[in-house]
Amino acid sequence: MPTATTADPRQTGSSTLDRYFKISERGSTIGQEVRGGVVTFFTMAYIVVLNPLILGFAKDVNGDFLGGGSGDGSNLPAIAAGTALVAGLLTILMGVVANFPLALATGLGLNAFVAFAVASQMTWADAMGLVVLEGLIILVLVLTGFRQAVFHAVPRQLKVAISVGIGLFIALIGFVDAGFVRRTASGTVPVQLGVDGFLGGWPTFVFVVGLILIIVLWVRKVRGAILIAIVATTVLAIVIEAIAKIGPMVVGDKVNPTGWGLIVPELPDKVIDSPSFATVGEFSLLGSFQSVGVVSAALLIFTLMLADFFDTMGTMTAIGAEANLLDEDGLPPHTDRILVVDSLAAAAGGAAGVSSNTSYIESASGVGEGARTGLASVVTGVLFLASMVFAPLIKVVPSEAAVPALVLVGFLMMQQVKDIDWDDVEIAIPAFLTIVLMPFTYSITAGIGAGFVAYVLIKIVRGKISAIHPLMWLVAGLFVLYFAIDPIKGLFGV
Repeated sequence: MPTATTADPRQTGSSTLDRYFKISERGSTIGQEVRGGVVTFFTMAYIVVLNPLILGFAKDVNGDFLGGGSGDGSNLPAIAAGTALVAGLLTILMGVVANFPLALATGLGLNAFVAFAVASQMTWADAMGLVVLEGLIILVLVLTGFRQAVFHAVPRQLKVAISVGIGLFIALIGFVDAGFVRRTASGTVPVQLGVDGFLGGWPTFVFVVGLILIIVLWVRKVRGAILIAIVATTVLAIVIEAIAKIGPMVVGDKVNPTGWGLIVPELPDKVIDSPSFATVGEFSLLGSFQSVGVVSAALLIFTLMLADFFDTMGTMTAIGAEANLLDEDGLPPHTDRILVVDSLAAAAGGAAGVSSNTSYIESASGVGEGARTGLASVVTGVLFLASMVFAPLIKVVPSEAAVPALVLVGFLMMQQVKDIDWDDVEIAIPAFLTIVLMPFTYSITAGIGAGFVAYVLIKIVRGKISAIHPLMWLVAGLFVLYFAIDPIKGLFGV
């Protein structure tokens, strides 16, 4: 785990900014926070491009597209602008209110669930209304103290396992997004190295160069190592694309397995573009209950809520641990404020028509660069807002240049595994399931749920029922319900 950087004596107590964000108190500097915020933005910027691709071509029950689109991609700029708007405003709010280096944006996984499993049963407005309701319900749980109480009820070593599991998860995200690890076409094995078991293509080469560079700079303790690596590999990617004309991985119905995964690194024709906010306000708060019925709507809200509820719990713990900001109970500072902003983000994402917004584990890349305060989040949020008009510049940085940061941060978070007592099976087995199922299922929620259920089960079979916190009983029961959601739907005929 990285140690805190010695504060710049010229900044100690010398500015309102320093005092408000407690920059010197947390062993940081303004420059360090700015670098961390920039790195977090570039690590997350893909969502401005990816969210429109996920939401923009999915149809609702009437065959309509989000934002009034016609299926030709005309609605993608509006979804991108809405995505950047909510991410920017809520990330700034996180920085100013909670003073925590955590950024928020549309939740990956949840956006696909909303687009293909929820909206297909109702109108887009109804689906977004469900997201707003889910966020408001979680907000109530935070304001009543229930969400924080659950967090306190979780054993400390299980919290450590959550952080470690998330570290492996984001490392896997980095390898997959770079094309270093890929799904197999045959299906005989789930994943493999590169294309057909071999590394191939210039984009993967860019990732490997970026990973080597970031490791070398990090072990040499070069300040700005992550940002330097992202900028350098982006320049390399632009040069390679200009010479080799590789193009994207997917063009229409054709697939180029050695193409760029999402963004083709080319210098843009223009720097500024006008944003459209056609998706903002596209929600109907209670329309879903009429569309699919009370039971079905309630089950959908429950599914969304449980994922948001525990994803954030794991994410803020992992970020706090990496930044050395957790107290003796394993809690980050201003936990209640962090959870309030996160709950508002879920509702805001639905109200803006771009799906639930949630805390991003990619924030760990900024923490790895030295971010320790909310100033880094303010920087990230401002860059998200700027991306609405500077969208052409965002499309210059390919994911292959940004995701080496995730692999490095995955290693840093993995170091916490030593704090788990692997000789105590009552915690070791739940911790193991938590850690491995996050990357194996590509879901933070699934890993946390399996760990919680296993913890309660093992306590029961070993005759230690009295040692189980009442809230752990409740949460484990809710996770059993979560894992059995499809059979339950079948039981009710929904």
